[in-house]
Amino acid sequence: MNNPVGIISMQFARPFTRQHLPLFAHMKSLGFDLVELLVPEPEDDLDLAATRAAIETAGLTVALAARVNASRSVSDADPVIRKAGLDYLKYALEVAQALGAGFLGGPLYGAPMVFAGRAPAPVAEDEMRARGERTIEAMASLAPLAQSAGCKLALEPLNRYETDVISTVSQAISVIDAVNHPALGLLFDTFHANIEEGSIPDAIRMAGNRIVYFQANENHRGFPGTGHIDWAETMRALAAVGYDGPLTLEPFRRNDDRIGLPIAQWRAPHDDESEKLKHAIALIRAMASMAEYRR
Repeated sequence: MNNPVGIISMQFARPFTRQHLPLFAHMKSLGFDLVELLVPEPEDDLDLAATRAAIETAGLTVALAARVNASRSVSDADPVIRKAGLDYLKYALEVAQALGAGFLGGPLYGAPMVFAGRAPAPVAEDEMRARGERTIEAMASLAPLAQSAGCKLALEPLNRYETDVISTVSQAISVIDAVNHPALGLLFDTFHANIEEGSIPDAIRMAGNRIVYFQANENHRGFPGTGHIDWAETMRALAAVGYDGPLTLEPFRRNDDRIGLPIAQWRAPHDDESEKLKHAIALIRAMASMAEYRR
């Protein structure tokens, strides 16, 4: 396996604005091939043409991560919120086309939970079924738009503490298979899978060629190699299903364990993490390269 390796822009800055465009060259110098940007809001200080030029000049490709919230969610029972969710994802696809992004990923179904201030609550059977139907309907309408934009939608299961719509690979597969469009696939994130799947390699093999984007994250969102994810077996499973897409890193966790620290929230780096990133890239590339070897 010789997959491109990516890094989320949040590793360096959030929000990511025009003053941060020189960071693309830095990412490339560390050994990355791709940058994953959060979809900018219309009011953000990020000119799309200048951003695309800076990405291409640095020799990177780009993927986008959608930022759904409680007021824009295609799975919601409220038609106003559903329309806002659909309009947002259409806007995100316009941004993807402007930037030349090959992927738009994330919890595209919406319904953020704890981080959006929505506490978990029991859901009636008919509403559970309706959420699935709404999600399938939305993805079916968006997939042709994504194809026209030269982009793939990457549907991401989030763990049970972040959503109550799609938390497992099996649930995501149900939506993807129901839509049955080449522009819709699975975003597989090992951080979430570590919580929800019985076996990460088995879940990868179950998903097979539905996987279009892969986030290589440790169980504690630290740098790859510092937790307990079995990267050798994970990469062997990816090789077995013929995955050749990006392997993107999202090491949000910083070296800080003070009592009362909100570890779940993104924190800016307080020191230079370049060497850690280089070692993480080396580990992921080595595991990917060895994936097809056997004892």
